[in-house]
Amino acid sequence: MGTKVLDGKLLEQLILGGAANLSMNAGIVNDLNVFPIPDGDTGDNMSLTVNGGVRALDGRSTEVLSDAASIISQGMLLSARGNSGVILSQFFAGISDGFQGIEKANVMEIAEAMQCGVKSAYASVITPTEGTILTVAREAVAFACERINSKSTLESFIADVLEEMNKSLQRTPDLLAALKEAGVIDSGGAGLYYIFDGMNRILNGETLDEVKISAPSNTVDVSKFDENTVMKFGYCTEFLLQLTHSKTDIENFNIDTLIEYLGSIGDSIVAVQTGTKVKVHVHTLTPEKALDFCHNYGEFLTLKIENMTLQHHETSIENRFDDKPKKKFGIVTVATGEGIKKTLSDLGADVIIDGGQGKNPSAEDFVDAFNKVNAETIFVLPNNGNIIMAAKQAAELCSDSNVRVIESRSIGDGYAALTMLSYDSGNADEIENSLCDAMQGVITGMVTQAVRTTTVDGVSIKENDYIGFTDKRMLVSCENSEKTAMELVEKLNVADYEYMIVIYGSDTTEAEKESFREYMSKNHNYTELCEIEGNQEIYNFILILQ
Repeated sequence: MGTKVLDGKLLEQLILGGAANLSMNAGIVNDLNVFPIPDGDTGDNMSLTVNGGVRALDGRSTEVLSDAASIISQGMLLSARGNSGVILSQFFAGISDGFQGIEKANVMEIAEAMQCGVKSAYASVITPTEGTILTVAREAVAFACERINSKSTLESFIADVLEEMNKSLQRTPDLLAALKEAGVIDSGGAGLYYIFDGMNRILNGETLDEVKISAPSNTVDVSKFDENTVMKFGYCTEFLLQLTHSKTDIENFNIDTLIEYLGSIGDSIVAVQTGTKVKVHVHTLTPEKALDFCHNYGEFLTLKIENMTLQHHETSIENRFDDKPKKKFGIVTVATGEGIKKTLSDLGADVIIDGGQGKNPSAEDFVDAFNKVNAETIFVLPNNGNIIMAAKQAAELCSDSNVRVIESRSIGDGYAALTMLSYDSGNADEIENSLCDAMQGVITGMVTQAVRTTTVDGVSIKENDYIGFTDKRMLVSCENSEKTAMELVEKLNVADYEYMIVIYGSDTTEAEKESFREYMSKNHNYTELCEIEGNQEIYNFILILQ
């Protein structure tokens, strides 16, 4: 007869199946990247995002659908990375909103929640682009909703979603010229397809391999804390609070009151209200005070307290509870390569998140960085177009500081902004405007090796040749890296600029560097050349023109 209702336990099994299937096919999704560069990470980003939802469910199984959906959603929001991951997390956040107050959902209620998911996903993007994961989700949900009748089951509904997702995916090249030229379908939409394919398999009785997620081990080294240890680092305290009418006026409940109190006893605060439930994360020396205060508003559904000295991943942890006053301003940025990170640090960056092309940081990585900066106003330079949405999502989750995301889309943008960094005005608006103004007119070109044969922006590319591009616009392809860099210099009209920075990658040889220097000296001696040993992976040359 099929399944007529969805509860929390079944949702957990479905998300496990979806995560497992995407994990097994992440490489295929990565390879759908339009640009043939060795950092096609859409599959990895989406997999890590959905696995955050799986990890959040660990030890918190519930039969109540709204609770399970909320736990999954919050886990995904914090784990979201890359534009595709953020959109995916917002899709499931919308679904969670649609399930609020529902213990078990029938097919029509499931359909309505899915429609909420589509709306939330579209709302997360300032300018939605059709031919992407957004289109695939919208068309598939609309198709499945239209086919619901009195005989519909969860199996038939998900099968309809999956059928239209596949068809919609095949149409994405007709909506995006870049996809058609590269001969691929949309990677984000493909990732969503694999998630629902996994769900469909679970519904049809298949058993998928256990989800492989990068979750911390539960094993702790208790030798780090004995009778002589003085507690300095506090407790990581997490709980899900159900607001109750017997304890508070739920309609007039203000989460800011809770956040303000938690800020007086700890840091690293994330507090999010979804319906009548509040998810809380705080680092504090006095978890009992956090629990006692929040207990005034309701009852705990889940609760976890960990001694941070014993957390295996914090072998070198700073003391967060020295009562250091917040400084007025701070900078968080993102970079990879020790040379690049040192350069940005020397220019004034307070915290540099290790990441970039191929390893996008999660929203939670940003939240942790914000707390480490400990500033009233924090300016964020993501330095990559695929990281901006995660940074903004983290900014919304951060209640301790005024976080302003500066939309730097390349290392060149971030470098230029930091060269003009000055807090002398003492005015956050003026500082933000100065950082944005500094990025205007900056050009960043990059050289890397192609991972497949294709054509992009009219440039014919052979697998293993080198390619030069800027701002996702392909400009040149050659057989070796230094020749590609030289031709890229000409395509970027270097003669129009007085100053060029070249950042050498970890794979760039001394001979290639010398060849490039000689070319610049012979052909562009009026352009001042500054060299940085970036030691970054993937990119042999990064050229910044100012």
